[in-house]
Amino acid sequence: MKSAVVLLSGGLDSATVLALAKQQGFDCHCLSLDYGQKHAAELFAAQRVVAALGATSHRVLKLDLGQLGGSALTDASIAVPTGGVRPGIPVTYVPARNTIMLSLALAWAEILGARDIFVGVNAVDYSGYPDCRPEFIRAFEALANLATKAAVEGQVLKVHAPLIEMSKAQIIACGMALDVDYSLTVSCYQADTRGRACGVCDSCRLRHEGFVAAGVEDPTRYAG
Repeated sequence: MKSAVVLLSGGLDSATVLALAKQQGFDCHCLSLDYGQKHAAELFAAQRVVAALGATSHRVLKLDLGQLGGSALTDASIAVPTGGVRPGIPVTYVPARNTIMLSLALAWAEILGARDIFVGVNAVDYSGYPDCRPEFIRAFEALANLATKAAVEGQVLKVHAPLIEMSKAQIIACGMALDVDYSLTVSCYQADTRGRACGVCDSCRLRHEGFVAAGVEDPTRYAG
């Protein structure tokens, strides 16, 4: 089997990506990042997803981006917006997060001898994030094939973003077909200590709307 590194946040999208990578026959090594986010619920969710779907290995790396701040997800002084999804880049954007995470996934892929990296970025439902766009993925893949020993020695590296042009409803339908249990996942930006979602942050709204559009009962545990 071919090996792949799968970035796994513990959310709906990354769980679907893990299921897709396994369906394609990859030997999956999951990487989660404890990057200084305000809650650890999604990291516990990542462990549940790995236990349910299976993976060859799962590592959690600690990288405290909270020391830099600049995002509502890492800076206690910045509130998570709850008034609804609005145009533009939201304050929940974490500066360079996906670039950093993909770089770490790339490093591990080189060590494992893997040529494939899977990431659950999506540009349709949440195009406000600049590092969720197709052109970003293409640019990072080009960088990976310029800046690594593996690529210089002839191992072409591929960054897979299978959800990037799918709606949230399409992602959910895909995951349901692959028997993904979405009740195990956490997408909320401010989940409580029991992993229950707030229901009003942008991520919660988009997730719930996706289940409604897909005609699937929302299995999310809400605090309210």
